[in-house]
Amino acid sequence: MRIALPEALVAQAKDFADGTRVPAEPRNAATVVLMRDGTPGPEVYLLKRQTSMAFAAGMSVFPGGGVDPRDFDHAVAWAGPSPEEWATRLGVDAANARALVCAAVRETFEESGVLLAGPSADEVVADTTGDDWEADRQALEARDLALTEFLDRRGLVLRTDLLGVWSGWLTPAFEPRRYRTWFFVAALPEGQRTRDVSSESSSVEWRSAIGAADVVDGGDMFMLPPTYITCLEVGQHASVADVLVEAAGRDVDMFTPELERVGDQDMLSIPPRVRTLLEGRS
Repeated sequence: MRIALPEALVAQAKDFADGTRVPAEPRNAATVVLMRDGTPGPEVYLLKRQTSMAFAAGMSVFPGGGVDPRDFDHAVAWAGPSPEEWATRLGVDAANARALVCAAVRETFEESGVLLAGPSADEVVADTTGDDWEADRQALEARDLALTEFLDRRGLVLRTDLLGVWSGWLTPAFEPRRYRTWFFVAALPEGQRTRDVSSESSSVEWRSAIGAADVVDGGDMFMLPPTYITCLEVGQHASVADVLVEAAGRDVDMFTPELERVGDQDMLSIPPRVRTLLEGRS
């Protein structure tokens, strides 16, 4: 689904394109497509953002958010690919790769109650629904607790091997709030349950990825283009395992939507890899 941009927004975009206006400095962020098997195809966990939010108000999104300075802590207990290996996949240096992976795990726990960590490199926490877990989740969300301190106190290891690389999107230059966002994918760990806990969302749901895209097409749900396109891509697979296999072969090539003339309308450009997929839904 591609929508023509309003004339006022087109004029604004052109001001940034020709240098008349200077774009805002983007903030690094991570988001996680949390998945479970369903019918048809994988289901994804979606949060509907509060209408009072300054960014993406009322939109359905995946768990995620900005990188916190404490996500750079090199002392975090780590299992899976090294920060250097992640750096190659994500297209950043090792320090930023570590921070992005930490942010992905932290934000997923903060916004869904799901924790991609365990007592060893081959175990995952089985249940995070107790009051003590909720107290820690709230402290993390309030930035009263660092991820490193949280993991250390509980004797947990960050299971970075449970994350897969999917894509990268940079908010268009004309947006007042900009994010350079790395998209990860992960399966819901066995035994864990998602919970409606995030203070930034008004509701949450599990929905088939392709079904979510269909609802957006029908005008009954709203998503930013990266979320919509990710749902479409994930929805082309029969299972979560298939998505993770594809993710294992992906590296991030950060994409920035720009003004694009399509026929007699101005639209935002889309990654070449999904053009055929989108054209099939016109």
